[in-house]
Amino acid sequence: MRPRRPSRGPRPATPKPSAPRQVRRQAQREEEEASQKLQKILAQSGLGSRRAMETWIGEGKVTVNGAVATVGMRVSSGDVIKIGSKVVRWQAGKKLPRVLLYHKPEGEIVSRDDPEGRASVFDKLPPLRDGKWLAIGRLDFNTSGLLIFTNSGDLANRMMHPRFEIEREYAVRILGQLSGEQHKKLLAGVKLTDGVARCESVEDEGGEGSNHWYRITLREGRNRVVRRLFEAMSLTVSRLMRVRFGAVALPPRLKRGQLVELPHGEVKQLVSWLESNAPAPQPAPRG
Repeated sequence: MRPRRPSRGPRPATPKPSAPRQVRRQAQREEEEASQKLQKILAQSGLGSRRAMETWIGEGKVTVNGAVATVGMRVSSGDVIKIGSKVVRWQAGKKLPRVLLYHKPEGEIVSRDDPEGRASVFDKLPPLRDGKWLAIGRLDFNTSGLLIFTNSGDLANRMMHPRFEIEREYAVRILGQLSGEQHKKLLAGVKLTDGVARCESVEDEGGEGSNHWYRITLREGRNRVVRRLFEAMSLTVSRLMRVRFGAVALPPRLKRGQLVELPHGEVKQLVSWLESNAPAPQPAPRG
């Protein structure tokens, strides 16, 4: 008979981190949760997009507790943030942005400064204690419809930045009608001076006389892109109205020139929708 092998004793347990190390790690996690990146805080304060805030920080315009700030640094509620001599007020934790819906009429510009002194959409907005109202997507002077404002640069960036490809829906009235070939061309892509643009959908809404209505959707917001799409096919847009931007539609009872603020519940839904529709991160290129 073969002699029995001596039984192996229990394997030594993997040593657990010492209590002080666990405490340090927990404290580090809590500190990271309580603090946020500086450029994010500035954007959420309604001062501009994150990219613009990073530029300001890089130019040395921002200080934290009296020292010149750097891009990516983290700040907490006890820190004093200044842009020049102005103190930036903010609250730690997640605070819902404010969102306004405005039914823009023709004859108003989406700008605070106009050399011609024309009426501005910003003249209709309520004052803000801190930050400023940001327009989400412009509408030109002769275009009406849904215009969204927010005091959050982060929310504005999520809705406007081309990489998020948020849909815009328009009601378009043209002189004449689209031919079958022109309809296909809008869906396939039309070459413009600044690149190809295309519609996600084109629906015939009917019309009377020489005017005909269409409902179109795009995933971009280049300057005058809808009018230029039709002009490229020798068609004249006689009326243009934005009726939807992403998950936000123009309220049917909101008359031209009227303004309404989204209630907190609907703002939460909008923020959740934007987070769920964020594009997946691109894999890093292999070296």
